[in-house]
Amino acid sequence: MTHSYPRLDDAGVAIAAVRAGADVVRGMYGRPLTRIDKGAGDFATAANVAAEKAILGVIRAARPDDAVLCEEGGQRGAPDSARQWLVDPLCGTLNYAVGNMLVAVNVALRGGAAAVADPFSGEVFFTDGESARVRHAGADALLAPTPATRLVDVNLDPPFPGAPGFRAVDLLAHPGFVERFRPRVVSTTLALAWVAAGKRSAYVTDGGDLSGSVHFAAGIALCRAAGCVVTGIDGAPIGQTGRGLVVAADGETHDLLMSMTGC
Repeated sequence: MTHSYPRLDDAGVAIAAVRAGADVVRGMYGRPLTRIDKGAGDFATAANVAAEKAILGVIRAARPDDAVLCEEGGQRGAPDSARQWLVDPLCGTLNYAVGNMLVAVNVALRGGAAAVADPFSGEVFFTDGESARVRHAGADALLAPTPATRLVDVNLDPPFPGAPGFRAVDLLAHPGFVERFRPRVVSTTLALAWVAAGKRSAYVTDGGDLSGSVHFAAGIALCRAAGCVVTGIDGAPIGQTGRGLVVAADGETHDLLMSMTGC
């Protein structure tokens, strides 16, 4: 069945898209799924492909002229288009494949609206580019970052391009980190949405320019709109010369983490 979304604004499109993907992810959970090897230990499953197809169906129906960059299917439309959607249909594939529900569905319009769905909690975190909210059980609430949890999610997945100058494992062993924070390793960018929502104090990952990444774009947009502090691991703005990502609920938490990164 073909759906039409003629009256949705960009945030509405992002929400509809992640919900469509989340429905697929939730519906295929627990099934035996063939792994599609992508090299370097990475892989996709049939759920990734099916969720991406569902997301694309929403974007194509609502914004047929927009370009889309997908995690599994690659670029569709001109890569230099003024309007490009970034789609990660299943972030946390290894979690999902082994029966762990810590996964996210990410959709972002580059430089604009974005949404992140938790398929199993039913929460949809979204932004119109100005404010950030969570939708759950038919109600919307503003996202309110806070350092109160003292929980910091640290991405330990390889590769580690910042080594030896920055290594996440060294951060976890830093005396200042142990004194102030408690580490968590969710292994999905759902943790970025949790920083925006006050469920985490911060998130740290190594890497290069993540501003246009299908994995990170939606979470970064949410955190910025919610008022989080967002930089690279060297404290510089994320972008073409950026290095990884440090997202903190407030300036004090960000400053403390930056003092420990050694960058």
